[in-house]
Amino acid sequence: MIEKSQIDQVTPTPIGSIRPGKIIAVHLNYKSRAAQRGRVPQFPSYFLKPSSSVSYSGEAIERPAGTELLAFEGEIALIIGRPTRHAAVQDGWAAIAGVTAANDFGIYDMRYADRGSNLRSKGGDGFTPLGPMVLPATQLPADGLRLRAWVNGRLVQEDKTIDLIFPFGQLVADLSQLITLEPGDIILTGTPAGSSVVQPGDIVEVEVDAPNLLGAPSTGRLVTRVVQGEAGFTNSGALPAVDDAQRVEAWGSEHAAGLPEPVRAPVLTEELRANLCSVGTATLSHQLRKRGFNNVSINGVRSTKPEKRLVGRARTLRYIAYREDLFAEHGEGYNAQKRAFDKLGPDDVLVMEARGEKYAGTLGDILALRAQMLGASGIVTDGGARDLAPLAELQIPVYHAGGHPAVLGLKHVPWEGDVTISCGGAAVQPGDIIVGDADGVLVIPPQLIEEVANGAIDQERQEKFIGEQVASGKSVHGLYPLSGEWKMRYEEWLQTR
Repeated sequence: MIEKSQIDQVTPTPIGSIRPGKIIAVHLNYKSRAAQRGRVPQFPSYFLKPSSSVSYSGEAIERPAGTELLAFEGEIALIIGRPTRHAAVQDGWAAIAGVTAANDFGIYDMRYADRGSNLRSKGGDGFTPLGPMVLPATQLPADGLRLRAWVNGRLVQEDKTIDLIFPFGQLVADLSQLITLEPGDIILTGTPAGSSVVQPGDIVEVEVDAPNLLGAPSTGRLVTRVVQGEAGFTNSGALPAVDDAQRVEAWGSEHAAGLPEPVRAPVLTEELRANLCSVGTATLSHQLRKRGFNNVSINGVRSTKPEKRLVGRARTLRYIAYREDLFAEHGEGYNAQKRAFDKLGPDDVLVMEARGEKYAGTLGDILALRAQMLGASGIVTDGGARDLAPLAELQIPVYHAGGHPAVLGLKHVPWEGDVTISCGGAAVQPGDIIVGDADGVLVIPPQLIEEVANGAIDQERQEKFIGEQVASGKSVHGLYPLSGEWKMRYEEWLQTR
């Protein structure tokens, strides 16, 4: 990183009025945002914004009538300074003429209709404010910039370019492999954690500076006022629509969106995990039956790894029956299925309700590999699975109702995640404890887990004692289950262990 003593004071210049030929935006590029979203991209990915979306500091942005989720994203904008094609990563920064502040506004109400293109959701007039000043890139350290954003005077975003997933030079090199970057083109380089929804009357400010350089040169604050638009949508195309999943994405969390937070399962400590792994599902099932739980087995599924024990906390996904119009709206793009897999983490088990419909795949080896890479413990579906041979080669156990080569859209529409579902005849809630082995899969209510695990351990001790007696020729009468004198002999046996 360049230090203060290494460079003369940087002189910003006003942005003026520009109309870039291309505005290319990066989907996900800050580690803090990746942590918030629960996924880290392997490669940068992009979308285009029209040049008509450009606006400037002091101008207002309209939240279109009939929409709910207008979100801001403070970003650093790179302004291309020369024609660039096939740039090397180490030369990418040299193609940048200047840096300014940007705000990548979007309406989440239209994301479903864009299917990943973001054209309508992020391409509206005024949805790309820029400015007010441009810092010359030749006088800046690419890894020494800071981005900050405020809403109504409260600091809500702050991050530094040293924490980018993909540095600026890599973005230029990657894009210029196939696209000629021309002078005046703009690259929006991603937003850090803290992006959220704004309302009419809110003031959003974004600033980029180089705090380690002499004078801490700055773009100044890019100021945008949110106003309520009056023109509504017509029936000429898709209409705004939101659900709770989009509300959480836009606001940043269930709490911020005013929604109930998902049930948090008990921590699977190493001791609890070891206890559960030391007993079979048959024993656990008996312990659950003793406590009045008779319908906690996920029936009709088999494992790709029957020799491997499954222990984890449930995350859920529900499919509904296929219907052409619903699949067109919910089945393509970054759908509920892909979001569910991307949200998985260590100790998670994704349990999928497919209505017992096994004549179509509900997952294949790519999604299972994604779950394995995220550290998930396993996958359970009462539907079919594709790619059984490569699935069996993975380390993660996948319980399924049978193999089938058909794709998702033959029988299923991925609908929603982290809700209460039915899988293989058992009710499953997010946070339930899932235990599986070669005999099958059980769903254990989290409030019972310690009691059931301890009871199962004691039961298997008794069965070990009983087995030893039967192996020595004893009758099972009075011995199985333990009663009378055999109980005393069992207590004596325990003292020797």
